[in-house]
Amino acid sequence: MSPPRSLVPEPTPAGRDPMLSPVTRDRAPARTSDRVYDELVSAIRDLRLAPGASLSETDLAERLHVSRTPVREALARLVDAGLVRVVPQVGTRVGLISLRDVEEARFVRESLEVAAFEVVCADPAPDVTVLRELLDRQEHSYRTEDYDAFFAADEALHGEIFSLSGYPRAWQAVQRMKLQLDRLRRLAQPDLASVRELIDEHTKIVDALEAADLPTGRALISRHARRALELGPSLRAEHPDYFTD
Repeated sequence: MSPPRSLVPEPTPAGRDPMLSPVTRDRAPARTSDRVYDELVSAIRDLRLAPGASLSETDLAERLHVSRTPVREALARLVDAGLVRVVPQVGTRVGLISLRDVEEARFVRESLEVAAFEVVCADPAPDVTVLRELLDRQEHSYRTEDYDAFFAADEALHGEIFSLSGYPRAWQAVQRMKLQLDRLRRLAQPDLASVRELIDEHTKIVDALEAADLPTGRALISRHARRALELGPSLRAEHPDYFTD
């Protein structure tokens, strides 16, 4: 078994930043500041930018290969979203993890996902093909110990439930809301045993959905949504500098 993945990035080739991906111009209609914002949100969610980390407009502009203006615009949005804080006489820093916000995100996620599950179960023959394929991807990530791939397939599976319900934008709202919850999940540093448990739980959720088993599905989703929250106190004790309230 490989050791748990460290929060310290692995060495990368010269000229490449292991923490942030360059933001390049392309034909997409999104503004540069939007792409900077998306990259910073992703880096905060994945702990590539750790809670409390210092942020400099100049440094970020260099690392993202953009000018300072889109970085400044993105940081302002991140402050409004509560992901970045400006500390007087200290500077701009990544926001700390709030267990209160984690609990609220859990409530929103659990409530909406149970509702989406109920809608899908009303379909006499829901198409679970994509869900089964995502379970296969999770099994592969388990065998290869690729935790990043597991997280991606995990997110996609829950998103597919919302897509089947006909309310995909509800999942987008959940994703925006649960960023604090995602940071807690990343901080928990999964091992093979916990990933195995999650895959087994995902499989039971998909089985319950296909069988239109509402009581079992509700119970599984509620349990699933509360897993990370149960780790909050121990993670805060282990990483006190990462948490607020």
